[in-house]
Formats: sequence, C-alpha cells, structure tokens
Amino acid sequence: ADAWTAAGAHAKGLPPGDAEEWLAGPLPTVRNARLLADSLDTLARTGRPPLGTGSRERRDGRLEIDVFPTSPLDRALFAGFRGWTLMQPGVDRAEAARRQAGFYRQRDPEGGVALVLGAGNVSSIPPMDAFTKMFVEGFVCLLKMNPVNEWVGPILERALAPLCERGYLRIVYGGADVGGYLVDHDDVDDVHITGSDRTHDLIVWGGGADAERRRRDGEPRLAKPISSELGNVSPVAIVPYTYDDAQLAFMARNVATMVANNGSFNCNAAKVLITSAAWAQRDAFYAELRAALAAIPTRRAYYPGAFERYQALTAGRTVETFGDADASRLPWTLIRDVDGGPGAGDDPLFRTEPFCAILSDVTVGSADPVEFLDRFTTFCNERLWGTLNASILIHPRLEKDPTVGACLDRAVVALRYGAVAINHWPGLCYGVVSLPWGGHPSATLRDVQSGLGWVHDTYMLDGIDKAVLRGPLVVRPTPPWFVGNRHALAVARRLVALEAEPGWRKVPGVILAALLGRAG
Repeated sequence: ADAWTAAGAHAKGLPPGDAEEWLAGPLPTVRNARLLADSLDTLARTGRPPLGTGSRERRDGRLEIDVFPTSPLDRALFAGFRGWTLMQPGVDRAEAARRQAGFYRQRDPEGGVALVLGAGNVSSIPPMDAFTKMFVEGFVCLLKMNPVNEWVGPILERALAPLCERGYLRIVYGGADVGGYLVDHDDVDDVHITGSDRTHDLIVWGGGADAERRRRDGEPRLAKPISSELGNVSPVAIVPYTYDDAQLAFMARNVATMVANNGSFNCNAAKVLITSAAWAQRDAFYAELRAALAAIPTRRAYYPGAFERYQALTAGRTVETFGDADASRLPWTLIRDVDGGPGAGDDPLFRTEPFCAILSDVTVGSADPVEFLDRFTTFCNERLWGTLNASILIHPRLEKDPTVGACLDRAVVALRYGAVAINHWPGLCYGVVSLPWGGHPSATLRDVQSGLGWVHDTYMLDGIDKAVLRGPLVVRPTPPWFVGNRHALAVARRLVALEAEPGWRKVPGVILAALLGRAG
C-alpha cells in the first residue's frame, strides 16, 4: 500500500503519502476483495451468497435489499449511514434469489476471456473491474492498463501475483492500438470499459459515416458483449429550507469535496449544483462554498485534455475562480446563473462531461421543497447527460415530514441514475463497494449514456435498478474523504489495515485517528 500510494501521489503531483490516494486506491480494492471472499465462502457453504443483510417490499411493490452496512464493524464506523439496492419492477424476493450469483448456479459453465480496458483516473477502478469479471461473472481476465495510470500496473501484478501466476489474470500495457487489437481478438469473449462514451461508441459502432448507419440499423461492429462505465454530468441538489450555520458550512465543504477530490477528474465529481432561486439562504450558502473552494490548494491537471475542455466550456462565460492557476494547474471554477429554463436549449455544460475543475450553478423550482424536488428530478432526467449518479442534500426535518419525505422517496425512485446519494457524495457509493456501481439500466447500446452493466455488486445481485446511500446531513468528526481533513491520512492507513484483517480491536484506533490524527 505504501508503494501504491507513493506512486499515485507522485503521478498526480500530490505530497507523498497523501490520504486521497489511500482512500481511492488500496482501501476500496482491499475491501472489495474481502467482501467478495466473504460472499464466495457463503456461496460454497449454502449455494448462494446472502441476499444482502435484509430486504423489504415497498408500498409500490418494489423490492429493496440492504447492502450497507455489511457488518457490525461497518455499523460502528459509519453510524447513521445506510445503503440499499432498489430492484427493477417484477423482481421480488424469490426472483432476486433465483437470479443471484447466476454464474455459480450453472451446472456446467463455459469459460471465457474478459478484456477490461482500465480507467486512467482512479487506481482502484482497474483491479475492481477485473474482480467483477472474474469473481462475479466467471471469466479469466485480461486487464489493459490505461497509459495515464499504468504506473499502478506493476504494483497490481505483485499484489495479485497468485491470480497472475495461475493464469486467471494477465495485466498488459499500451495505447489505443493495443486496446483495439485486443477488443477484436478472437480469443476475447467479453469487453468492459471504464472511460468515455466516445471511446465506447468507437468500439461498438466504428467510425465515420458507416458508424451512423450501423447505429441506425442496429448492427454493431462489435459482435461480443460489452459492459461499461462512461462518466456523467453529475448533479447535486440542495432542498430549500432554513439550515443553521454549522449545517451550511458542512454542506459547503461537502460540495467542495465533491468538486475537488482527485482534481475533479472523477466521473462522480459534482458538475451541476441545483438550488432554488427563492431559497432564502442561497447567497449565504454560496459564500460558504466560495470560502471552502478558496481553502483548497489547486493541483496538477494531470488528465489529458483538461485544459482544452476547460477552455471550451468556460469561453465567453462569466466565471468565478479560486486558487492559483498556471501552465500545469487549473483553478476551481464556478459558473454562476447558468440558464436551466425550458427555453434555454441544450447548454454544453449540461451535455458534456467537463472532467475538470468546473461547477455550474443552476436554479429550478420554488422555495417549496415538494415542488423543488419534482422540478429537480425532471431537470436531471430531461436535460443532463449521463445516468451514473446524483446527490440530494436535505434537512433532517424535511426528511421526517410525511409529505416531503414521500416526495423525496418518489424522486429517488424516478431519477434515472444508477446511484443516488442522500446528503453525501455519490463517490461513497463507489467506495463502500458493497453497493452495485454503474449507469441506470434505462440506457441502451445505441444511447449508452453512463454505461451498461454493474461492477462491485459483492452480493452478486441481478435485476438492479439503482443503488441508494443515505447518511446524516452533518457528520462528526469530519469524514476522512473531505478534502482538507488534517486527520485523513491517519484514518486511511488504519482503515486499510482493518479491511485487510477485520477485528474489533482495530476500531478504537480508527476512531482515535479520526479525532486526534494519530497514526499510532
């Protein structure tokens, strides 16, 4: 883990041992491996993994399966957090159990080779995508590293040596030419890509005029299954209400973290902040957000094309910038008062994933929470590109109100996203790993949006509509994933040790580190 995080920090221009690389690299990878091992152990004993940690039928007849916390240890460390999977209509308990762990329920399954085209931005994505293909879907895996983060490849080869030595996993390197060769190779049976929708469509439909004909006629050039995770224009909503000063400050740091984590080179980075123009505290919140962004040092814009995307999306607009900028760094940038009205047309900010340090400000609806949630849902589903994730920040009193609570529930169900986070960054849906991660199943091969299929999914569920994560509006002590948390490194190191070898004796050390910053 030390070599992994040091290499990641160096590649991204961060201080050695930066906590972010621990939280985004070794921590979810080790947790993913452990949770899959737990499911496989249960499957070996009983014939299938557990159906989450509990389930219930909603009033509308839909099934919800609890998938987080996964254990009493999780419950102690994430007090007040809960994650569940909403299943598709028609998938009841019996059907969910019947479809669970489908590969392992085959009497004589056929082998196959899955090609994983690894992501370049987050070092845990390539190994965890490979884990899904291997241990959930039953393939041996060929993992091609992205040139942007191929530095992690040799580290993964050492960490996963038992899989590589036995021929279950092979890690290879190269650019688009190597990727294209492998995609079309006769021995590759299945493809998974985490990247851009443009790369996906080039693989599936080809290029030029022939690609448009193929798409129109439903004749993909790729004659093998492909799954994908392809980014998002990620929305964050603040439901109008009267928040106290501490809540406003925490929400501002929360949103700033959603923007700044990994330099904003995340598919789940906040890109559109949606509030009501009639919200009485809107100006007060933005004052807190400006202060939060200004307190975060800018960093190397390491991902290719960042400056070009930034210029294309900010040209001719009135912007507010925070932090220093130079030939290698972009400032945190707020684009205020973007017109989200029905007559405004398709603004590029709504249809293009910036994949750089940009946050757009949009207003919808009135100060009435019910009307605002309805308008927010419609705006996201009809105006924003992508189906990956959305976030809603809401006062606990509103959640408990029967009318508003019911409206929030309707919004969560109606939003066409694969992950919806209440009060927190959807990056947590990725990071806790037991929630499935992927685009909403309304996407198609022709209009792929944020992608097809699911990764992580450590309970091996099938028939998923979306994952939902809910946490308290304010968390104390400050969560380790918050940018600027001075205690984050100490917490992250202890969490990795706990995930590698869980035990109650390690919990006090995590809590002590969170409170005092002691690595111990």
